[in-house]
Amino acid sequence: MHSHSGHSYSHTHAHTQLASVNRSFVIAVSANLAYAIIEAVYGFLANSVSLLGDAGHNLSDVLGLLLAWGAAYLATQQSSALYSYGYRKSTILAAVINAVVLILMAGFIAFESIEKIIRPSAISTVTVIVVACVGVVINAGTALLFIRGGKDDLNLRGAFLHLAYDAAISAGVVIGAVIILFTGWLWIDSALGLFIVAVILGGTWGLLRDSVSLLIDAVPQSVEQDKVRQYLENIEGVTGIHDLHIWAMSTNENGLTAHLVMPENTLWDSESGYATISAELASRYNIHHVTLQVEKDPECPTDCD
Repeated sequence: MHSHSGHSYSHTHAHTQLASVNRSFVIAVSANLAYAIIEAVYGFLANSVSLLGDAGHNLSDVLGLLLAWGAAYLATQQSSALYSYGYRKSTILAAVINAVVLILMAGFIAFESIEKIIRPSAISTVTVIVVACVGVVINAGTALLFIRGGKDDLNLRGAFLHLAYDAAISAGVVIGAVIILFTGWLWIDSALGLFIVAVILGGTWGLLRDSVSLLIDAVPQSVEQDKVRQYLENIEGVTGIHDLHIWAMSTNENGLTAHLVMPENTLWDSESGYATISAELASRYNIHHVTLQVEKDPECPTDCD
């Protein structure tokens, strides 16, 4: 038997959140696109490879935000004859792509940093400091728009990480330019770039690992399968459970299927009983799509308590 109470909840919840998510993406995309263009212009004027590289990776983040935004929208669309689960899983795919883009971006920054160590060049430090400071404010401010949703949604977490790392990179550019201004040590900029690469790779690995796991239907890390199994086994009348499967339908929705072994005529073997089970799984374990198949316990007659 299917439980539908969580189904209607998740759709209502998704549509309620969409307006807020849309506002966040509009602000983040607009601000970062404008800043990337300005940063690229000043990067050429200041003869700064670090500003140009930062502008390029800010542009890649705008593309990542657009991808995450599109996936968030698709997750709210109804299912069809071909896509019976709808497009929810596109949010997981977007999280994977975002992680890959972050890794490629880190590789680009590492390449540029090593090249500057080999061939150091003078830069207009004051221009770099001012422009990079603006980048810290814009990236940190827009990252905060996704910090709350990123706790429960890998897709939004990917957007948050993009922007947070942008802020860190811009801060690194500022620090490097200040040191160069007072010491003339051009290698500082490259050293900070490599450090930022290490920070990005460290944080992105978790995002990539989690999103790939969800893509191949692993049990979401936010769900403790043993506790879910224990809850189902403790339901009155249940004498066994098998074929328990828990997977992510999107970056913030989980599904469950299970076979419950129980007598036919019990309090729980009814519409109200399944509704109660579904509500408990939703509130305790964030599972809103539940399908349970009941099997008669061969060890127990139909009139047993």
